[in-house]
Amino acid sequence: MLVVGPLGSLARLLPLVAILLFTGGQGDPVRIGIAIAAAVAVVAGGVIRWRTTRYRITRERVELHSGWLRRQRRSVPRDRIRTVDLTARLLHRAFGLSVVEVSAASGSPLESSGLSLDAVSKAEADRLRRELLERAPATAPSSAAPLPTELLARLDWSWLRFAPLTLSSVAGVGAVLAFVFNLVDDLGVDPRDIGAVDDAADRLTAVPIWTGVLAAVTVLLVLGAAGALLLYAERWYDYRLTREPDGTLRVKRGLLTRRSLSVSEERLRGAEIAEPLLLRAGRGAQCRALSTGLSRDAQGGALQPPAPRAEAHRVASAALREHPSEITGAALRRHPPAARTRRLTRALGPAAVVVAVLVVVALAVPPLWWIGPAGLLLLPAAALLAQDRFRNLGHELTARHLVARQGSVVRRTVALQRAGVIGWTVRQSPFQRRAGVVTVEAVTAAGQGGYTVLDVAAADGVALADAAVPGLLTPFLRRPA
Repeated sequence: MLVVGPLGSLARLLPLVAILLFTGGQGDPVRIGIAIAAAVAVVAGGVIRWRTTRYRITRERVELHSGWLRRQRRSVPRDRIRTVDLTARLLHRAFGLSVVEVSAASGSPLESSGLSLDAVSKAEADRLRRELLERAPATAPSSAAPLPTELLARLDWSWLRFAPLTLSSVAGVGAVLAFVFNLVDDLGVDPRDIGAVDDAADRLTAVPIWTGVLAAVTVLLVLGAAGALLLYAERWYDYRLTREPDGTLRVKRGLLTRRSLSVSEERLRGAEIAEPLLLRAGRGAQCRALSTGLSRDAQGGALQPPAPRAEAHRVASAALREHPSEITGAALRRHPPAARTRRLTRALGPAAVVVAVLVVVALAVPPLWWIGPAGLLLLPAAALLAQDRFRNLGHELTARHLVARQGSVVRRTVALQRAGVIGWTVRQSPFQRRAGVVTVEAVTAAGQGGYTVLDVAAADGVALADAAVPGLLTPFLRRPA
């Protein structure tokens, strides 16, 4: 860590050092001094961090002590640990180290707590993963023979075709391009001073504007697709999903940065199939685990990369040990026509306001006459979106799971264990009351903390909640005299 910590910090400091050294007067001693002082401070901070960081594991808790001027004491009860994430960036891997992220449930279903051990040896990290997720003796008798590691899924390189359909990968490429642009701007480099760039700009100005726009869009799409393929390959290289002998689901992946996520199977409360619009158009999907302690970013709890829809349902089935027809592949009940009316109203209302504003602008500013007819296209687009949202609404109660689906831009199908439901919230706005529908939310300690069934008939919503967890709502239901 005396090498890895300072080197990692210096790498993040390089843009600032470059700006200090290559801007302003050549050989400015003040700028050079500031750059050297910053580097020395980073190295000193790394040494102090190493000297003041300690951790220990007892039978009940995991404790982390760190800091010199500002001391911190973190403590996590072992019985609340839900996931252990191992991450090894390129620099860590060069020295055989890994970062151990311990995530635990907190008092609120919408929050999680935990701590990070950065960095321990690779062997120690794997030992900690097994020890911290070890099942209690009551659920895993010592006399039982250890089960072999079971391979549930592995990477198929044909799935690369889904990379350009993921917005996160394209957004990542955009972030990289934005960083490069900002760095060039901070260094005071003018692209017009580069002959090739200047010649390309002259050629673009010599062609019609629509041709130039089409060429620029084509170049951006090609660059975005190429970047998405590279990011997909780096993120999911050597992907494996296994069921470990210690009763955990483990996802291993990554080329430059090696990642390993372990989810306690006993704490798993369900699975989610996410289908963003572009990915759904390509018949792709991604399976995620529902458990407390998981990151809430775009890849939080991902059990697989974007893959064919059938493969996503198969992974959910393997993770939950259920047939797809009992979970995410279940045939769902349609919602009442009032739900379609609400979808149309909520989509067409704002679209009509925008169209009216565009028409007024077109009439007031004659050169912009074209935005009025163009704005009218919003109405059929909003109607199609509303119809798709209604078509995707559905729910079903199977033997052990509550299955619900909703969404259009991102369609999500959730299979939540009925045993994991700890409460219900029934909401009804004045507009819903008039339409005779309600929104029923199953409250759970996993995932987002609650999963909703939108705009279901009022009687069906209450009956669904009562049937999902028998006896929970019985004292509150009105009985005829």
